[in-house]
Amino acid sequence: DTFEVLLKQAENHTNVFLRRSYRSVADEAAGPVGELFTAVGLFLMGSELSVEESVQRFFDALFPPVYGRLVRPALGDLSPSFAECVRSSRRDLRPFGATPGILAEQIVQSGVAGKLFLQALHLGLEVINTTDHLQMSRECRRAILKMQYCPFCQVQTNTSGLISSTPIRSTSTSEGKALLFPFFPQGLTQSKPCMGYCLNVMRGCLASMAEIDTHWREFVHSLEGLSARMHGPQDLEQVLLGAHTLLRDAIGHAQRNAARLSAQVQKLCGSLSGRSAQAVSPQQGSSRESIPLKTLVRGSGDSLAIKRRDFLNSLRPCRTHYGGLADHLCMSELASGDGLSCWNGIDAVKRYLKRAKRDGSIKPCIIISVEK
Repeated sequence: DTFEVLLKQAENHTNVFLRRSYRSVADEAAGPVGELFTAVGLFLMGSELSVEESVQRFFDALFPPVYGRLVRPALGDLSPSFAECVRSSRRDLRPFGATPGILAEQIVQSGVAGKLFLQALHLGLEVINTTDHLQMSRECRRAILKMQYCPFCQVQTNTSGLISSTPIRSTSTSEGKALLFPFFPQGLTQSKPCMGYCLNVMRGCLASMAEIDTHWREFVHSLEGLSARMHGPQDLEQVLLGAHTLLRDAIGHAQRNAARLSAQVQKLCGSLSGRSAQAVSPQQGSSRESIPLKTLVRGSGDSLAIKRRDFLNSLRPCRTHYGGLADHLCMSELASGDGLSCWNGIDAVKRYLKRAKRDGSIKPCIIISVEK
């Protein structure tokens, strides 16, 4: 969707430029402009079509109206046969200078970078979705259940000495002997797991997640490096929205070389015939109806570069997500705070004496969508 919106904006921007700067050729150029950006869209979506050939075909189609209305403005409409001769001579005459090759190269370079970035985002999403449904072993499920819920367990003892799990109740016999009593010391039901106990359990159960950590860090680092290179000629947004500047240079080059081009075209195609002498006023439109185009207005927040920057800024705290997931869960949700009594798996204590398996830290991980 992001590429589609960008391509529509770039096509609209190019047509606006032609209407404002070269109105006499704008209508005839609208079709080739649309075909060019359609071809670029197919390339970005994975098609193996040649961007170089698509750009060359665009300038082939642009040459006849530019020649008849800007290079030799007195000619106006060209006869179909003469227009075809002009079109087919464009690659030999090079009326637009080096611009076609420059535009094609920039689209390819920036398009490859854009596609790689998009593919990387899809890969990252696949990793997140895959690890979002972690299947734990039976031992881990029991350990986590014990860690989280055993402080809330109570037991009931009947006259035969049997024990069963039930919530505590204030009930007594007629002789005043209590039938129910807490299985753990008073206040244990308010205790959370000790930090070290929680870390040992969660780090052990999430060891498979920690194995992803190195690859995930490399992925984030590579994504940052790719984004850093996406500027200037390698920034797809800049290239497509700035295509009209190269188009202006190309048409300007043809106008500056009008005398040479006129002589070369006449030598190749002969004298103009048919409707050759019919000049057309710039105010005359084509028979194709079109919606009036408006100037493209983009807020600074709409820029893909800014969205990319915001996304990466939100991704950086997640660089250690898989390696520090157990630590984050214990520190933010599961474990007891410092100085508070805590559950060590057996009793309520003030301090957990076993050493945690390894140190680690994690910051909250909240990723902003790049397609926002």
